[in-house]
Amino acid sequence: MTLPFLKWAGGKQRVLSQYKPFFPPIACINHYFEPFIGSAAVFFSLQLNIPAALSDQNEKLIEVYKIVRDDVAGVIAALKPHRNEADYYYSIRAQNPDDLTKAQRAARLIFLNKTCYNGLYRENRKGEFNVPFGRYKNPKICDAPRLEAAAAALQGVSLQVADFAEAIKTAVPGDFVYFDPPYVPLSQTSNFTSYNKAGFGPDDQVRLAETVGHLTERGVKVMLSNSSADLVYELYGRSPYRLIDIQARRNINSNPARRGPVKELLILNYDEKWKT
Repeated sequence: MTLPFLKWAGGKQRVLSQYKPFFPPIACINHYFEPFIGSAAVFFSLQLNIPAALSDQNEKLIEVYKIVRDDVAGVIAALKPHRNEADYYYSIRAQNPDDLTKAQRAARLIFLNKTCYNGLYRENRKGEFNVPFGRYKNPKICDAPRLEAAAAALQGVSLQVADFAEAIKTAVPGDFVYFDPPYVPLSQTSNFTSYNKAGFGPDDQVRLAETVGHLTERGVKVMLSNSSADLVYELYGRSPYRLIDIQARRNINSNPARRGPVKELLILNYDEKWKT
């Protein structure tokens, strides 16, 4: 199985075994959409041989996937000189990405992602990456085989910077959409939605639920992951949605004592037996 080459807050690698029973058979899907790409763990796990469209509002993230897809050798070459040292980390973080080549920009983001605190991606209001050094002992900064496998999986895949509602406009019956938005926070200490300068607040969650409703009316099959916050139950706790409890381990909380297993929700607008 192809594995993600980026860490991402809320990444799905550890919960894929719980998701697996609810994925539709690939043979029943005409087109796959994933509007919040993150680490792309779900996409990589599905091993698709059908048309796929991956998108996100984070233009820097989408650019990395495009460059890895189109020039993985260049990215690997640009990654090799990077080293896990605090002063060096901050010098790379301070770089202006516009002064770098495409391969260097992709390598810079991957390096920062592998060596920053908790593998977190966060931007300030200027759109600048602002996560501190992570002090990992021996992170694998350049994982060439994993990058090459990802590049192969991304061949022929559509990658675009787009709002989630725009990204799924062409979805029709027979297509499958997986949404993995920034989660509704369970508490103030878990309130992290600064994956990019735009953020993702309650109004966005409501707009997402409306989008899922429109897709459902159009006969498009949808899977969505989110927290078990009250707002999520308010938005999806009724027919035609099915809510599946998922046990996940999360490591982002200002209070270390509150890191660990937490209930999340998998939301479906279809029966998992998948009727075509």
